[in-house]
Order: sequence, then structure tokens, then C-alpha cells
Amino acid sequence: MSRGRFVVFEGIDASGKSTQARRVAEDRGARFTFEPGDTPLGADLRRWLLDASAPMSPVTESLLMLADRSHHAATVIEPELAAGRPVVSDRYWASSIAYQGYGGGVDLALLHAATELAIGDCRPDVTVLLDVPVEVADERRLRDHRDRFESADVAFHERVRAGYLELAAADPAHWRVVNGADDLATVCAAVDAVLAEVWPGA
Repeated sequence: MSRGRFVVFEGIDASGKSTQARRVAEDRGARFTFEPGDTPLGADLRRWLLDASAPMSPVTESLLMLADRSHHAATVIEPELAAGRPVVSDRYWASSIAYQGYGGGVDLALLHAATELAIGDCRPDVTVLLDVPVEVADERRLRDHRDRFESADVAFHERVRAGYLELAAADPAHWRVVNGADDLATVCAAVDAVLAEVWPGA
């Protein structure tokens, strides 16, 4: 049995990645999943992670994210892929590198090493980065009830965006960048064109 395809959507908050991940999963009959929180354990971790009222260092954020990711990869993603079923995820390993690493200042080498421990060989076939300027994303966000990351300042989100673009540029074989600031129909067409290249026949 051939291994299932694994596609991940990444981007800063309000980039449109969740919309695209859900759409692609539905269109292609894939298992949709997300991080953090798509397991009972992960749901508890997600509540702690996103609670903006509870102070938390970037290192603590990283460790909680990695705990969720390790469990998620082992109990959700890997079993689906091993059974030959495709998986589409809204966020995966690159979110920690971008948010806690580039955004929060956690040592990148340590984060990469911890990520290797957390996910092993469970790597995406392609990561689609929905790139939008921070000011565009900010206009899209709800003004009330922002979570820990959405409530961070503009400089933080600029660092996160720059981190994502650096990750994509460093590994063009496994990353594709789509302009998420275009209208929805244009973004959908661009994403579909990328997937036609990397996931043909689906």
C-alpha cells in the first residue's frame, strides 16, 4: 500500500490558510486536521496556549506546542498516512519555528532539534504558505477576543512572516508560496495549481 499524501498549510493568523486547508481536504477526500488541539490531549493544551490572560514564555509555548505535535503526529497523522489516506493539516512543525523561533526569539537550532524528536520522519510532502502582509491580516481579524498570538504586536507578526518566507526560500523542493492577499477565487486557483503540480491525479 502506498503512503498517503501529506499537505500542510501555513501562514500568519488571518492569512486564509484554514479556509484553504478545509477546502482542499473536502475537495480531495483527505483527512482534515489542525494544530494545536485536534486530539483530546491537544484540546487541553490548546486552551492553555491560546489563553492570552495567562503569562507564558516563548520556551514554555514551544514545549506545549511540541507536546501537542508529537501526540498529533503519532496518533492522527502517521496512522492515516501509513494506511494510504491523504492528510491536509492547518499548521504543523513550521508554526513553532516561525512563531516561537522567529517571533518569540527561541533558539532556532534547539527548536529544530526538538522538532526532530517530536515528529521523527512524519514530514509533509509539501507546505503551502499563504503569505499576506501583516496589515492585511490585521484588517481581517476580529477586534475582540483575540488569542495569545493574535494579540501580539505588529513587530512580532512581521518577524513571524519573515520567518515563514525564510523557511520557504531555504527549501523550495517542499514549500510553495501563494499570495494570500488576492481575492478568494484567485487564491483558490493558485492553490489548486500548486496541488496539481505536487499532488497530481487527486
